[in-house]
Amino acid sequence: MTDTNKTATLTLDGKSYDLPVLSPSAGPDVVDIRKLYAQADVFTYDPGFTSTASCDSSITYIDGEAGILLHRGYPIDQLASKSHFLEVCYLLLYGELPTAAQLEDFEKRVTNHTMVHEQMHRFFTGFRRDAHPMAIMTGVVGAMSAFYHDSTDITDPWHREVASIRLIAKMPTIAAMAYKYSIGQPFVYPRNDLDYASNFLRMCFSVPCEDYHVDPILSRAMDRIFTLHADHEQNASTSTVRLASSSGANPFACIAAGIACLWGPSHGGANQACLEMLKEIGSPDRIPEFIARAKDKNDPFRLMGFGHRVYKNFDPRATVMKQSADEVLDLLGVENNPILATAKELEQQALADPYFAEKKLFPNVDFYSGIILEAMGFPTSMFTPIFALSRTVGWISQWKEMIEDPAMKIGRPRQLYTGATARDYTDVENR
Repeated sequence: MTDTNKTATLTLDGKSYDLPVLSPSAGPDVVDIRKLYAQADVFTYDPGFTSTASCDSSITYIDGEAGILLHRGYPIDQLASKSHFLEVCYLLLYGELPTAAQLEDFEKRVTNHTMVHEQMHRFFTGFRRDAHPMAIMTGVVGAMSAFYHDSTDITDPWHREVASIRLIAKMPTIAAMAYKYSIGQPFVYPRNDLDYASNFLRMCFSVPCEDYHVDPILSRAMDRIFTLHADHEQNASTSTVRLASSSGANPFACIAAGIACLWGPSHGGANQACLEMLKEIGSPDRIPEFIARAKDKNDPFRLMGFGHRVYKNFDPRATVMKQSADEVLDLLGVENNPILATAKELEQQALADPYFAEKKLFPNVDFYSGIILEAMGFPTSMFTPIFALSRTVGWISQWKEMIEDPAMKIGRPRQLYTGATARDYTDVENR
């Protein structure tokens, strides 16, 4: 962030105020309004903060018009195709890709922290069996601060480092435990000889009565899902983590807040909504009917998993995710799964339809990740927990960046008050 020596002039009630204009390394310039209230006694009004930069950050950059997503300057498609999740975690946390020695050390530290405190197992039994896994994860992650007191002092760099590693390491274990609890199966402990994605799949799908082998194609697809959801700039859940962090709350509470925000269907539930749409369509022969409905402006039906609020051209994550989806479907087949057969046919018909090309409504990462997770055998209730697992490193990276910023202030949004003023209290008898 640099001062451009340019100013924006605001004229109000005959007075003019010069506001500095700041220039980022990429993206549009930003008008600095930090002193506006002190100078002009006015606030700005921006519901949803869609035109407001709430912070400066060097972690992730998105250009939705051009279909660009960069992590520390590296394009997401390169990272997803050439790298793997824990290497991307290192990049997000520390700013640079690791050397071989650094990566080995980082992977070892994460692996050594994958187990959760044994007493935490009792938390799960306090939930109903039909509790949503996101409800369980929100509660359990928030409760981690009651077990790991040696990593809750946000002013201590070592505490911040330990908390970061613990959250990245334990989130797959917690998500898998939430899944196992919901289906009435025993918890499966992590294994140190497996990679991050394979370990998660084994904790979800293995049972004590037989051996479980993780297919490398499924493991790679899972790793890509983690990588493609690792961070996405200042979205709702990341902003929630930052706002909670600004009060000085411990990292486990802040990440629990992010999980709670991600649970919302407008944020983390997109791939679940996509699968529910495919179930509504039911079979490939009904696809023309639903495509016609999607084109009808008077019909509220929309094709979920097509287009993206941020990416106005194409989702740069979708190309790599499509490759994994094709590999998984080739491995597992779609013949006996009408949902997957419908998804594959819908993709082909939509891509061949000029209407969707003109509107730039291409399949996005949620469409393909939903297909993959369905094919692997995950219920839709686990889609958002997997998203939370993936996004934890992004939340932690943004949290660390904010805590280490000497200019950090507690978040305090303003409001446009529209309520009553100057009313006199009257007792009950006179009302």
